[in-house]
Amino acid sequence: MRDIGLLVSLLSLASLALWRPWLGVLALAFFGFTQPHSYADGFMRDFPVYWSLLGATLVGALFTRERSLPPRDWRVAALLLFWLGMLLSTYHALFPNYAWPRFEQVSAVLASTVLILVLIDTRQKLFLLLATIALAFALVTIKGGYWAVIYGFGDRVYGPPGSQYHDNNAFAVAAVMTIPLLLLWLRQSGNAWLQGLLGVIIALSVLAALSSWSRGGLLALGTMGLLLLLASTRRMALGLVPLAVVALVAVFCFFPEQWLERMQSIASYETDGSAQGRLEVWQRGLGFIERFPFFGTGFESWTYGERFQDWHSAYIEVAVEQGLVGFTLWLSLILGSLAGLTKLAWRFGNAPETAWIRDYSVTLRASIGAYCVGSAFLGIAYWDLLFHLIAAAILLQALAHQEA
Repeated sequence: MRDIGLLVSLLSLASLALWRPWLGVLALAFFGFTQPHSYADGFMRDFPVYWSLLGATLVGALFTRERSLPPRDWRVAALLLFWLGMLLSTYHALFPNYAWPRFEQVSAVLASTVLILVLIDTRQKLFLLLATIALAFALVTIKGGYWAVIYGFGDRVYGPPGSQYHDNNAFAVAAVMTIPLLLLWLRQSGNAWLQGLLGVIIALSVLAALSSWSRGGLLALGTMGLLLLLASTRRMALGLVPLAVVALVAVFCFFPEQWLERMQSIASYETDGSAQGRLEVWQRGLGFIERFPFFGTGFESWTYGERFQDWHSAYIEVAVEQGLVGFTLWLSLILGSLAGLTKLAWRFGNAPETAWIRDYSVTLRASIGAYCVGSAFLGIAYWDLLFHLIAAAILLQALAHQEA
């Protein structure tokens, strides 16, 4: 019965994507982040849900008039060059049998990113996209936060099974990255009931991220909070204080002693086996970079070893697999977006009629900043969440220029 309901939902959304392809972009974001088919127990479990929605949205985009050229932004060219570079690195991959399927997965992510740049062309559509991403993760973090509270924060919280965010560390970083989007939704809403509900969801998201027992997630949470606090208005700062109080009270009053010991091990990485393992695989990655500096080794080259299951750092992952040229393009997309968002926040932060641009800029910067810290310890270089937020930053730049 669950599979039939999921199939009906998929067919309905695919039909909607053919009629209004920008709604197909929202459906792609929702299905991509929630992975509802991973909870199926029949034929839908292995059904190409994402590819079906992506195909319907692409067909709809070809025939709709509600599309435009991508914004005139250097990051669009950098994104396409990065895609081309991944094709070349896959062609020269050390393990082509592993690399080509991974290239197809990442290409689906980049295709949906291009659709965002083509079909999301108004402030309202951009808000709905960010709200959809926030809602998709909220459905997961509500469950995770509730689980954490019920079981006294003693059990680790994980993401949807089979997704990019299933691992507790990856789930923590993703949850932290979407907290600013929920805050943006709260600030843009004028409904008191909805604001109260979003406040509860944000608190549960913080608790779910903490209860993942992820040290990288904790660092990402601190980075996200600091970026929001430094750029916040007095009103926003007053709203962040209760959130910080809830987190601190939960940590010191309800979290087990083992959780505190694990977080304290951040400062003593020399004696931590997990940290030493990461250092070992990073050193091996640097050796690969010296041997294959231009095209890299292609996707999934970590299989060359026996002990590790990824590069345990997005930075090492891209530098090894895509070479230094690909790494430069990837890093320029991230740093360029952070710099552009900072400039927008400074430029449009004074006038009331353009305050929304500052709110969006601060929000997206906090999300991407959290990724920069969390990804230093996880092989999450090709996340759809990252590329969607970069696309949102590009679109915000274009909308701000129109406003100016």
